[in-house]
Amino acid sequence: MNLLFIANRFPYPPFRGDKLKIFNLATQLSKHHTLHLITFAESDKDYDYIPALQSIFKTIKVVKLPKWRSFLNVALGMFGNLPLQVNYFKSKRFEKVLSKLLSKEVFDAVHVQHLRMAQYAIDKKELKRILDLPDAFSLYWQRRKTVKRNFLVTLLDNIESKRVMAYEKYILNEFNLNLVCSVEDKKFLLKTHGINNISVLPNGVDTHKFKPMVHDYSDAGTLLFTGNMDYAPNVDAVIYFVEEVFPLIKKEHPDVKFIIAGQRPIDKVLALANGHDIEVTGFIPELQSMYNLASIVVAPLRFGAGTQNKVLEAMAMGIPVVCSNIGFEGLGIADGDGAFMRTNANDFAATVNLLLSDEDLRKVSGNKGSEAIINNFSWEKIAALLNNYLSH
Repeated sequence: MNLLFIANRFPYPPFRGDKLKIFNLATQLSKHHTLHLITFAESDKDYDYIPALQSIFKTIKVVKLPKWRSFLNVALGMFGNLPLQVNYFKSKRFEKVLSKLLSKEVFDAVHVQHLRMAQYAIDKKELKRILDLPDAFSLYWQRRKTVKRNFLVTLLDNIESKRVMAYEKYILNEFNLNLVCSVEDKKFLLKTHGINNISVLPNGVDTHKFKPMVHDYSDAGTLLFTGNMDYAPNVDAVIYFVEEVFPLIKKEHPDVKFIIAGQRPIDKVLALANGHDIEVTGFIPELQSMYNLASIVVAPLRFGAGTQNKVLEAMAMGIPVVCSNIGFEGLGIADGDGAFMRTNANDFAATVNLLLSDEDLRKVSGNKGSEAIINNFSWEKIAALLNNYLSH
């Protein structure tokens, strides 16, 4: 097949989130199909990475969208009714480059990444268009509103939530197929919007990279959180953990340390480091070694949707996870088979303490998690599922 990927961010280097997913899916699909890419560059540095993708994509079209332009788009968008993040990615230049590409190539299907990019394929009804959502975005915003924030942020959240809800319902009805990464997200969209053209495409894991190592399960001294540390759900999660959960853990395990590993930590995250038992590392190029140091990975997210890479990667490496309900249903596992779901501070801390006190429990849970990821979440299997959606 001749396939076009429309991506909201340049998918290299493939560190976390949107870039990680597109890079790995395209890497697998390029073995059997001809792929083309059109995407944005936020800075000139993105252009330096084009050679790294030329073995995957036959055509790579990159449109510059500097942050100042995006912020201006958002400011102007305040007076409209589209979600602000859709305005963030508006570009007349992108539309022209895409139209020119479509006039030269015949595509069997188009893969559109994220609700933000749906604007560029909404009127291309002559094409088979699949919209790949990272999660049910309306569910993300619904959950975000439940966390107490300052007045201005709450006001903006309410505005964006209403806009996303209306836009999502309109957009999803216009695509041939919509994909979300968990059963939980699918159920929410079916119930909320009453539409049926939704299927599941889980997030994946590079099981060649994230795989069980010689892990010291006897070490019960380190808790780990990973993720982009300028991403609101991650920022909220680590602050909540440090303020409400970690003190409860320290009462039983006073020597335990908490490591926050992830790129672009904002000031509120950096301020959590105390030089004693809380460390903020910043960017870690090879997270495998960091996971292998951890006794337990914690993921106490209070808002968000979809599945979490931090949970999938830790499970793949045989590290037990304690997480909130965010994304747990998408794992398709029983509680404790790699991850334990806990939804309040006391229960979360109690489960972490139980795991810290029981080496066998850490090992058994870790091994079950690794098995679940290898069987269900390798990029090879996820790409095969996408291939099926694209070809039918």
